[in-house]
Amino acid sequence: MSPKDTPTVRQARLGAELRKMRERAGVLAREAAAALGTNQAKMSMMEAGRRGVSEERVRNLASLYSCQDATLIDALCAIAREHRGQFWWDEYRDTVPPGALDMSELEYHAAYTRSVEMLVIPGIFQTEDYTRALFGPSNLFGDFEIRVEHRMKRRRIFERTDPAPYEAIIHEAALRMRYGGRKVAKSQLEYLLAVADWPSVTLRVIPFSLEEIIGYAQSMVYAGGPVAQLDTVGIDTPFGGLYLDAELQLQGYRKLIDTITDSALDASRSKNLIHSIAQEM
Repeated sequence: MSPKDTPTVRQARLGAELRKMRERAGVLAREAAAALGTNQAKMSMMEAGRRGVSEERVRNLASLYSCQDATLIDALCAIAREHRGQFWWDEYRDTVPPGALDMSELEYHAAYTRSVEMLVIPGIFQTEDYTRALFGPSNLFGDFEIRVEHRMKRRRIFERTDPAPYEAIIHEAALRMRYGGRKVAKSQLEYLLAVADWPSVTLRVIPFSLEEIIGYAQSMVYAGGPVAQLDTVGIDTPFGGLYLDAELQLQGYRKLIDTITDSALDASRSKNLIHSIAQEM
């Protein structure tokens, strides 16, 4: 397989997890490469996600490293079986920034998702007019129409027979921002009220009236993996995403989201506040 210049987040994660597994086993890269019948340079690219690895090789490496975590191994094999062109976002490979595609990938494969938004409605719940208002004032974000189209398709995950749970924590500031003007903002809030009734979605609001909000909070997406080792934090930006997966980082973000969740209104009161703000528009 030829090297990949821009591996996806999941490809990079597969390689990183194989490296962690090897290091925990105390096996040198050259020893692992020899066991696979390859060289150390190709082994390094494999562990960087820049070179594909087959399911057979994943299982052979797991055996070499004496890894007994069958659930983790199966999850890594599932990543190894994936290929470009398999998923809906692949058609945007040459027109949408890789980081934005990675956010689609992260949401699609998540066993559950917890998101926090401070100043905008979560991208996956944005209306088309709202997204256009966010992307429209400048030409900073690439092909405008393509970016809007891609963002709208992200909500396909809720069209599944059994969609994964999605909890969104939204600050009241995001609800009151009038991107695109009063009409667009009100329509967005009305759509958000409809979203709140989706069986797999929980919306909770951090109100301005809260006096004991933590001193620092940022927008983020915490995507749970099929096993905890594969959890990922995504920081969504207009230019793509940033992704974190070190265990200490994951622990910190889990604690942060738990603290924010404890500060938010429950789902019923949140829906009432969204409705009230929409009526004010």
